[in-house]
Amino acid sequence: MRERIRQQLPIVEPAIRHPHARELEMMDMLISGRPKIADLVYADLIVGLDDPGTGREGMMTAEQVFKVLNVKQMNGFSYEELSFHLEDSKTYRAFCGFGIADEIPSAKTLQRDIKKVRPETLEAINLIMLDVAKDNNIENGRKVRVDCTVVDSNIHHPTDSSLLNDCVRVLARLSKRAKDIFELDFDFIDHSRRAKKRALKILNAKRKKQRKKPYKDLLHVTRNTVGYAKEAVRELETVAMVHFSACIREMAAKRAQELGNYVALAERVISQTERRVIDEEKVPAEEKVLSIFEPHTDIIIKDQRETNFGHKVALSGGDSGLLTDIVIEEGNPADSTLAVKMIERQKNIYGRVPRQAAFDGGFASKANITEIKDMGVKDVAFHKKRGLQISDMAKSTWVYKRLRNFRAGIEGMISFLKRCLGLSRCNWRGFESFKSYAWASVITGNLLLMARHLLE
Repeated sequence: MRERIRQQLPIVEPAIRHPHARELEMMDMLISGRPKIADLVYADLIVGLDDPGTGREGMMTAEQVFKVLNVKQMNGFSYEELSFHLEDSKTYRAFCGFGIADEIPSAKTLQRDIKKVRPETLEAINLIMLDVAKDNNIENGRKVRVDCTVVDSNIHHPTDSSLLNDCVRVLARLSKRAKDIFELDFDFIDHSRRAKKRALKILNAKRKKQRKKPYKDLLHVTRNTVGYAKEAVRELETVAMVHFSACIREMAAKRAQELGNYVALAERVISQTERRVIDEEKVPAEEKVLSIFEPHTDIIIKDQRETNFGHKVALSGGDSGLLTDIVIEEGNPADSTLAVKMIERQKNIYGRVPRQAAFDGGFASKANITEIKDMGVKDVAFHKKRGLQISDMAKSTWVYKRLRNFRAGIEGMISFLKRCLGLSRCNWRGFESFKSYAWASVITGNLLLMARHLLE
């Protein structure tokens, strides 16, 4: 049975006298005083349960799940490290509400519960914390600064040869496992070693001509492996329909779906490699597969000088240093298409538009100034004028310069998230988890900054 919060508080060791321990105590007060946070997390934790009121008691309450998520993001712990530090540190135990006699959850349990929290839930929690910040005169949303950055996906540098090698390796492993477990009857040859050798030969080739022959062989090997995988999928689907055991049918259906997803991705990788390497065609970025493990990954090119593989993230920050909003984009939309959207979201958050707004130069356009001012924003500043007149943006040159300098502060906020809260690279799998990870970094950063404001 899941719990939102514990009805009877456990005996907890007192935290040490240290500035960070005081910050954690203040964060605990901010979280524990808002039961709505626990309710939101609880709703995610019980998804899929037939009857949440019955069964074995969960190891963590909903409030504890949210707190251990904060500890993880604050320190960049892996789940194994998180489990160790919760066991080892009485300060973290006190913050998360684990008593002296309480068993600390394993790394597997921590991962299972943390990953259940949806990005929509974390966004709703951030709105609660912004209301708290407003009530405590920390942030009122009257002045906003907006910028974009890139958060990398957890993938290796994508080359056609490495992607083909990944396809062969994964499809061969899953096909062989399915054949052994379900005693399937289809021909299978493991080409993993051959694919790895061809990929290394391509990597070490000094000239373009030297790569074509091993590429053709690697493509041939990948097609054969895809053929074996398709046979495995058909056999698994047959098992899923006719086997007498419901458990085996369900397991076979899941294996067939997983293998089928990788087959579809492998066919796309084969197609893009043939077009790019064999036919020497330029493949558009939106048609490329950059990873068979994180297929949602986008190619983001910044200022025609730096290529990233992940997602563009638009952030809004306030005068206090808190991040009021974050949007994870799909594809690589131009910054200029996001300016109005970010102001509209600020209106939804606070019930009114900000009085002043500052943007990076990439957001600048006459249409954006007109639309944003029509919404009610008094002064708008773009870091680069891009042919715009100061009089069109702000009421005076002094106001424009102040807003332009104010905008630079969001660079420090982004740096803080990337250096200290893990936003530089998301190591959670899947696009929904990517969004949860980004929101978790923002919420943890906001809680920490709010605690520091209240302790001043």
